[in-house]
Amino acid sequence: MRGRFYFSPFRCIFAPVKVFFVKTIGPKMSDNYQKTSEEQNQRQFRDRPQKGIDISVVIPLYNEEQSLMPLSLSLRDVLDRMNVTYEVIFVDDGSTDNSLKLLREIHRKNRRYKFISFRKNYGKSAALSVGFQHAVGRVIVTMDADLQDDPNEIPRLVEKLEAGYDLVNGWKKKRHDPITKTIPSKLFNFTTSAMTGIKLRDFNSGLKAYRREVVQDIKVFGEMHRFLPVLAHWAGYKVAEIPVVHHPRKYGKTKFGVSRFLHGFLDLVTILFTTRYSKRPLHFFGVIGLLTFLFGFAIDLELAIEWMIGKTSISNRPLFTVGVLLIIVGVQFVSIGLLGEMITRTNTAEEYVIKEKVFN
Repeated sequence: MRGRFYFSPFRCIFAPVKVFFVKTIGPKMSDNYQKTSEEQNQRQFRDRPQKGIDISVVIPLYNEEQSLMPLSLSLRDVLDRMNVTYEVIFVDDGSTDNSLKLLREIHRKNRRYKFISFRKNYGKSAALSVGFQHAVGRVIVTMDADLQDDPNEIPRLVEKLEAGYDLVNGWKKKRHDPITKTIPSKLFNFTTSAMTGIKLRDFNSGLKAYRREVVQDIKVFGEMHRFLPVLAHWAGYKVAEIPVVHHPRKYGKTKFGVSRFLHGFLDLVTILFTTRYSKRPLHFFGVIGLLTFLFGFAIDLELAIEWMIGKTSISNRPLFTVGVLLIIVGVQFVSIGLLGEMITRTNTAEEYVIKEKVFN
Protein backbone atom coordinates (compact mmCIF):
# COMPACT_ATOMS: atom_id res chain seq x y z
CA MET A 1 0.00 0.00 0.00
CA ARG A 2 1.13 3.52 -0.71
CA GLY A 3 2.70 5.33 2.22
CA ARG A 4 3.65 2.16 4.16
CA PHE A 5 7.22 0.95 4.68
CA TYR A 6 8.22 -2.62 3.90
CA PHE A 7 11.59 -3.96 5.00
CA SER A 8 13.61 -5.52 2.20
CA PRO A 9 17.12 -6.96 2.65
CA PHE A 10 17.82 -6.42 -1.06
CA ARG A 11 16.98 -2.74 -0.69
CA CYS A 12 19.40 -2.43 2.22
CA ILE A 13 22.18 -4.08 0.24
CA PHE A 14 21.78 -2.28 -3.09
CA ALA A 15 20.74 1.19 -1.88
CA PRO A 16 24.33 2.27 -1.01
CA VAL A 17 25.50 0.90 -4.36
CA LYS A 18 22.84 2.93 -6.13
CA VAL A 19 23.83 6.10 -4.27
CA PHE A 20 27.50 5.55 -5.13
CA PHE A 21 26.67 5.04 -8.79
CA VAL A 22 24.40 8.09 -9.03
CA LYS A 23 26.86 10.44 -7.30
CA THR A 24 30.16 9.24 -8.79
CA ILE A 25 30.05 6.94 -11.79
CA GLY A 26 26.82 8.28 -13.27
CA PRO A 27 27.95 11.91 -13.78
CA LYS A 28 31.27 10.76 -15.24
CA MET A 29 29.50 8.51 -17.74
CA SER A 30 27.12 11.35 -18.60
CA ASP A 31 30.02 13.77 -19.09
CA ASN A 32 31.89 11.27 -21.21
CA TYR A 33 28.81 10.68 -23.32
CA GLN A 34 28.28 14.39 -23.76
CA LYS A 35 31.93 14.94 -24.73
CA THR A 36 31.79 12.01 -27.12
CA SER A 37 28.67 13.40 -28.78
CA GLU A 38 30.27 16.83 -29.16
CA GLU A 39 33.44 15.34 -30.61
CA GLN A 40 31.43 13.24 -33.05
CA ASN A 41 29.53 16.31 -34.21
CA GLN A 42 32.75 18.27 -34.65
CA ARG A 43 34.41 15.45 -36.57
CA GLN A 44 31.44 14.54 -38.72
CA PHE A 45 32.79 16.63 -41.60
CA ARG A 46 36.48 16.11 -40.85
CA ASP A 47 36.42 12.29 -40.61
CA ARG A 48 34.02 11.36 -43.34
CA PRO A 49 35.26 8.73 -45.82
CA GLN A 50 37.76 10.00 -48.36
CA LYS A 51 36.78 7.47 -51.05
CA GLY A 52 40.39 7.20 -52.17
CA ILE A 53 40.41 10.57 -53.94
CA ASP A 54 43.84 12.17 -54.28
CA ILE A 55 42.87 15.51 -55.85
CA SER A 56 39.61 17.45 -55.89
CA VAL A 57 39.43 20.34 -58.34
CA VAL A 58 36.81 22.94 -57.35
CA ILE A 59 35.77 25.36 -60.09
CA PRO A 60 33.27 28.18 -59.42
CA LEU A 61 31.64 29.56 -62.55
CA TYR A 62 29.09 32.05 -63.74
CA ASN A 63 27.96 32.18 -67.39
CA GLU A 64 30.97 30.37 -68.89
CA GLU A 65 29.20 28.08 -71.38
CA GLN A 66 31.86 28.43 -74.09
CA SER A 67 34.74 27.58 -71.77
CA LEU A 68 33.37 24.52 -69.96
CA MET A 69 33.90 21.83 -72.59
CA PRO A 70 37.52 22.83 -73.49
CA LEU A 71 38.32 23.18 -69.79
CA SER A 72 36.96 19.74 -68.93
CA LEU A 73 38.98 18.13 -71.73
CA SER A 74 42.18 19.90 -70.71
CA LEU A 75 41.68 18.91 -67.07
CA ARG A 76 41.12 15.28 -68.06
CA ASP A 77 44.39 15.19 -70.00
CA VAL A 78 46.42 16.77 -67.16
CA LEU A 79 44.93 14.72 -64.32
CA ASP A 80 45.19 11.44 -66.25
CA ARG A 81 48.89 12.12 -66.87
CA MET A 82 49.41 12.66 -63.15
CA ASN A 83 48.22 9.08 -62.52
CA VAL A 84 46.05 10.08 -59.53
CA THR A 85 42.47 9.50 -58.50
CA TYR A 86 40.54 12.71 -58.86
CA GLU A 87 37.21 14.46 -59.00
CA VAL A 88 36.24 17.76 -60.60
CA ILE A 89 33.48 19.75 -58.92
CA PHE A 90 31.91 22.59 -60.90
CA VAL A 91 29.88 25.04 -58.81
CA ASP A 92 27.46 26.94 -61.01
CA ASP A 93 26.79 30.23 -59.26
CA GLY A 94 23.32 30.81 -60.72
CA SER A 95 24.31 31.04 -64.41
CA THR A 96 21.68 32.35 -66.81
CA ASP A 97 23.19 30.89 -69.98
CA ASN A 98 23.57 27.23 -71.02
CA SER A 99 26.28 26.44 -68.46
CA LEU A 100 24.06 24.07 -66.46
CA LYS A 101 23.05 22.15 -69.59
CA LEU A 102 26.70 21.67 -70.52
CA LEU A 103 27.56 20.55 -66.99
CA ARG A 104 24.92 17.82 -67.25
CA GLU A 105 26.44 16.70 -70.54
CA ILE A 106 29.98 16.69 -69.12
CA HIS A 107 28.84 14.62 -66.13
CA ARG A 108 27.00 12.16 -68.38
CA LYS A 109 30.21 11.48 -70.30
CA ASN A 110 32.48 11.27 -67.25
CA ARG A 111 31.18 10.57 -63.73
CA ARG A 112 34.28 12.03 -62.16
CA TYR A 113 32.97 15.44 -63.23
CA LYS A 114 30.37 16.55 -60.71
CA PHE A 115 28.46 19.76 -60.36
CA ILE A 116 26.39 21.86 -57.99
CA SER A 117 24.05 24.55 -59.30
CA PHE A 118 22.76 27.46 -57.24
CA ARG A 119 19.30 28.80 -57.93
CA LYS A 120 20.65 32.36 -57.92
CA ASN A 121 23.99 34.16 -57.90
CA TYR A 122 25.56 34.17 -54.42
CA GLY A 123 29.14 35.10 -55.28
CA LYS A 124 32.47 33.34 -55.58
CA SER A 125 32.98 32.85 -51.83
CA ALA A 126 29.68 30.99 -51.56
CA ALA A 127 30.57 28.79 -54.52
CA LEU A 128 33.98 27.94 -53.04
CA SER A 129 32.52 27.29 -49.60
CA VAL A 130 29.99 24.77 -50.91
CA GLY A 131 32.59 23.22 -53.19
CA PHE A 132 34.94 22.73 -50.23
CA GLN A 133 32.17 21.08 -48.25
CA HIS A 134 31.63 18.46 -50.96
CA ALA A 135 35.26 17.87 -51.95
CA VAL A 136 36.77 14.67 -50.52
CA GLY A 137 40.32 14.75 -51.92
CA ARG A 138 43.52 14.90 -49.88
CA VAL A 139 44.50 17.92 -51.97
CA ILE A 140 42.01 20.53 -53.15
CA VAL A 141 42.82 22.72 -56.15
CA THR A 142 40.77 25.77 -57.09
CA MET A 143 40.77 27.54 -60.45
CA ASP A 144 38.57 29.81 -62.52
CA ALA A 145 36.45 28.51 -65.39
CA ASP A 146 37.33 31.19 -67.96
CA LEU A 147 40.38 29.33 -69.38
CA GLN A 148 42.76 31.99 -68.12
CA ASP A 149 44.08 29.60 -65.46
CA ASP A 150 46.15 26.82 -67.03
CA PRO A 151 45.36 23.24 -65.84
CA ASN A 152 48.97 22.29 -66.69
CA GLU A 153 50.02 24.23 -63.59
CA ILE A 154 48.23 21.78 -61.27
CA PRO A 155 51.18 19.31 -61.05
CA ARG A 156 53.52 22.16 -60.07
CA LEU A 157 51.14 23.38 -57.39
CA VAL A 158 50.79 19.87 -55.94
CA GLU A 159 54.57 19.34 -56.07
CA LYS A 160 55.15 22.55 -54.11
CA LEU A 161 52.44 21.50 -51.64
CA GLU A 162 54.18 18.17 -51.04
CA ALA A 163 57.43 20.01 -50.34
CA GLY A 164 56.04 20.90 -46.92
CA TYR A 165 53.49 23.66 -47.47
CA ASP A 166 49.80 23.75 -46.62
CA LEU A 167 48.61 26.28 -49.21
CA VAL A 168 50.23 27.21 -52.52
CA ASN A 169 49.10 30.37 -54.26
CA GLY A 170 49.48 30.89 -58.00
CA TRP A 171 51.11 34.18 -58.97
CA LYS A 172 50.12 35.50 -62.39
CA LYS A 173 53.55 36.98 -63.04
CA LYS A 174 52.68 37.96 -66.61
CA ARG A 175 49.04 38.97 -66.72
CA HIS A 176 46.96 39.21 -69.86
CA ASP A 177 44.41 41.67 -68.53
CA PRO A 178 43.62 45.31 -69.34
CA ILE A 179 45.44 48.02 -67.43
CA THR A 180 42.20 48.88 -65.64
CA LYS A 181 42.59 45.56 -63.81
CA THR A 182 46.35 45.22 -63.45
CA ILE A 183 47.12 48.58 -61.80
CA PRO A 184 44.36 48.42 -59.15
CA SER A 185 45.31 44.80 -58.55
CA LYS A 186 48.95 45.71 -57.85
CA LEU A 187 47.85 48.44 -55.45
CA PHE A 188 45.49 46.05 -53.70
CA ASN A 189 48.14 43.31 -53.41
CA PHE A 190 50.71 45.76 -52.01
CA THR A 191 48.28 47.15 -49.43
CA THR A 192 47.05 43.72 -48.38
CA SER A 193 50.57 42.38 -48.02
CA ALA A 194 51.63 45.38 -45.91
CA MET A 195 48.60 45.26 -43.62
CA THR A 196 48.42 41.50 -43.09
CA GLY A 197 52.10 40.63 -42.86
CA ILE A 198 52.07 37.88 -45.49
CA LYS A 199 54.25 38.50 -48.53
CA LEU A 200 52.23 37.46 -51.57
CA ARG A 201 52.05 39.17 -54.94
CA ASP A 202 48.68 37.94 -56.19
CA PHE A 203 45.95 37.54 -53.57
CA ASN A 204 43.23 37.56 -56.24
CA SER A 205 44.56 34.50 -58.08
CA GLY A 206 41.95 31.79 -58.48
CA LEU A 207 44.59 29.10 -58.98
CA LYS A 208 45.49 27.67 -55.57
CA ALA A 209 46.21 24.29 -53.98
CA TYR A 210 45.26 23.41 -50.39
CA ARG A 211 45.76 20.54 -48.06
CA ARG A 212 42.39 19.22 -46.98
CA GLU A 213 42.73 20.35 -43.36
CA VAL A 214 43.15 23.97 -44.45
CA VAL A 215 39.72 24.21 -46.10
CA GLN A 216 38.22 22.38 -43.12
CA ASP A 217 39.56 24.89 -40.61
CA ILE A 218 39.17 28.13 -42.57
CA LYS A 219 35.68 29.54 -42.94
CA VAL A 220 34.79 31.22 -46.24
CA PHE A 221 32.11 33.90 -45.88
CA GLY A 222 31.01 37.16 -47.46
CA GLU A 223 33.53 37.97 -50.20
CA MET A 224 36.57 36.75 -48.28
CA HIS A 225 37.80 34.18 -50.83
CA ARG A 226 40.67 36.43 -51.89
CA PHE A 227 41.94 36.45 -48.29
CA LEU A 228 42.13 32.67 -47.81
CA PRO A 229 45.97 32.77 -47.81
CA VAL A 230 45.81 35.46 -45.11
CA LEU A 231 43.43 33.44 -42.95
CA ALA A 232 45.54 30.30 -43.41
CA HIS A 233 48.71 32.20 -42.50
CA TRP A 234 47.13 33.63 -39.36
CA ALA A 235 45.90 30.14 -38.44
CA GLY A 236 49.49 28.86 -38.47
CA TYR A 237 49.57 27.13 -41.87
CA LYS A 238 52.59 27.43 -44.17
CA VAL A 239 51.79 29.42 -47.30
CA ALA A 240 53.91 29.56 -50.46
CA GLU A 241 53.58 31.22 -53.88
CA ILE A 242 54.82 30.15 -57.30
CA PRO A 243 54.56 31.92 -60.69
CA VAL A 244 51.96 30.41 -63.03
CA VAL A 245 50.99 30.87 -66.65
CA HIS A 246 48.08 33.22 -67.30
CA HIS A 247 46.20 33.16 -70.60
CA PRO A 248 44.15 35.90 -72.28
CA ARG A 249 40.41 35.49 -71.99
CA LYS A 250 39.05 33.64 -75.03
CA TYR A 251 35.31 33.80 -74.48
CA GLY A 252 32.88 36.15 -72.83
CA LYS A 253 33.85 39.10 -70.69
CA THR A 254 35.13 39.59 -67.18
CA LYS A 255 32.56 39.52 -64.37
CA PHE A 256 34.53 41.98 -62.23
CA GLY A 257 34.66 45.74 -62.58
CA VAL A 258 36.55 48.54 -60.85
CA SER A 259 34.14 48.28 -57.90
CA ARG A 260 35.67 44.87 -57.17
CA PHE A 261 38.83 46.50 -55.86
CA LEU A 262 36.94 49.06 -53.77
CA HIS A 263 35.00 46.18 -52.23
CA GLY A 264 38.30 44.37 -51.77
CA PHE A 265 39.71 47.15 -49.60
CA LEU A 266 36.53 47.25 -47.54
CA ASP A 267 36.73 43.47 -47.14
CA LEU A 268 40.34 43.88 -45.99
CA VAL A 269 39.21 46.20 -43.20
CA THR A 270 36.45 43.73 -42.32
CA ILE A 271 38.77 40.76 -42.12
CA LEU A 272 41.31 42.67 -40.04
CA PHE A 273 38.61 43.66 -37.57
CA THR A 274 36.71 40.36 -37.41
CA THR A 275 39.85 38.24 -37.00
CA ARG A 276 42.38 40.39 -35.17
CA TYR A 277 39.94 42.40 -33.03
CA SER A 278 36.83 40.21 -32.76
CA LYS A 279 37.85 39.20 -29.23
CA ARG A 280 39.15 42.64 -28.27
CA PRO A 281 37.11 45.40 -30.01
CA LEU A 282 38.22 47.95 -27.43
CA HIS A 283 41.78 47.66 -28.77
CA PHE A 284 40.51 48.83 -32.16
CA PHE A 285 37.97 51.50 -31.20
CA GLY A 286 39.83 52.47 -28.04
CA VAL A 287 43.01 53.47 -29.86
CA ILE A 288 41.09 55.60 -32.35
CA GLY A 289 39.01 57.15 -29.57
CA LEU A 290 41.99 57.82 -27.32
CA LEU A 291 43.97 59.53 -30.08
CA THR A 292 40.97 61.64 -31.09
CA PHE A 293 40.27 62.59 -27.46
CA LEU A 294 43.89 63.57 -26.79
CA PHE A 295 44.09 65.63 -29.97
CA GLY A 296 40.92 67.55 -29.09
CA PHE A 297 42.00 67.96 -25.48
CA ALA A 298 45.39 69.35 -26.56
CA ILE A 299 43.69 71.93 -28.81
CA ASP A 300 41.33 73.12 -26.09
CA LEU A 301 44.08 73.11 -23.46
CA GLU A 302 46.25 75.35 -25.63
CA LEU A 303 43.36 77.76 -26.23
CA ALA A 304 42.46 77.73 -22.53
CA ILE A 305 46.02 78.69 -21.55
CA GLU A 306 46.03 81.53 -24.08
CA TRP A 307 42.70 82.75 -22.69
CA MET A 308 43.93 82.65 -19.07
CA ILE A 309 46.97 84.77 -19.86
CA GLY A 310 44.76 87.21 -21.73
CA LYS A 311 46.31 86.54 -25.10
CA THR A 312 43.11 85.64 -26.93
CA SER A 313 39.38 85.09 -26.52
CA ILE A 314 37.77 81.67 -26.79
CA SER A 315 34.33 82.88 -27.88
CA ASN A 316 35.48 83.85 -31.37
CA ARG A 317 37.73 80.81 -31.98
CA PRO A 318 36.07 78.04 -34.09
CA LEU A 319 39.08 75.87 -33.26
CA PHE A 320 37.79 75.60 -29.70
CA THR A 321 34.55 74.08 -30.99
CA VAL A 322 36.58 71.64 -33.11
CA GLY A 323 38.51 70.59 -30.01
CA VAL A 324 35.30 69.98 -28.05
CA LEU A 325 33.90 67.97 -30.96
CA LEU A 326 37.02 65.79 -31.12
CA ILE A 327 36.78 65.11 -27.38
CA ILE A 328 33.14 64.02 -27.75
CA VAL A 329 33.94 61.81 -30.76
CA GLY A 330 36.84 60.26 -28.86
CA VAL A 331 34.60 59.40 -25.91
CA GLN A 332 32.06 57.86 -28.31
CA PHE A 333 34.69 55.64 -29.93
CA VAL A 334 35.81 54.38 -26.54
CA SER A 335 32.18 53.77 -25.59
CA ILE A 336 31.64 51.75 -28.77
CA GLY A 337 34.68 49.67 -27.91
CA LEU A 338 33.36 49.00 -24.41
CA LEU A 339 29.98 47.99 -25.79
CA GLY A 340 31.71 45.69 -28.28
CA GLU A 341 33.55 44.01 -25.40
CA MET A 342 30.18 43.25 -23.79
CA ILE A 343 28.60 41.73 -26.86
CA THR A 344 29.16 38.05 -27.53
CA ARG A 345 30.02 37.52 -31.14
CA THR A 346 27.98 34.68 -32.59
CA ASN A 347 28.66 32.95 -35.90
CA THR A 348 25.72 31.85 -38.00
CA ALA A 349 26.25 29.74 -41.08
CA GLU A 350 24.64 31.16 -44.18
CA GLU A 351 22.48 28.73 -46.13
CA TYR A 352 22.58 28.56 -49.91
CA VAL A 353 19.65 27.32 -51.95
CA ILE A 354 20.85 24.63 -54.34
CA LYS A 355 18.76 24.02 -57.43
CA GLU A 356 20.45 20.80 -58.53
CA LYS A 357 23.26 18.60 -57.27
CA VAL A 358 24.64 15.48 -58.96
CA PHE A 359 27.24 13.34 -57.22
CA ASN A 360 26.62 9.79 -58.45
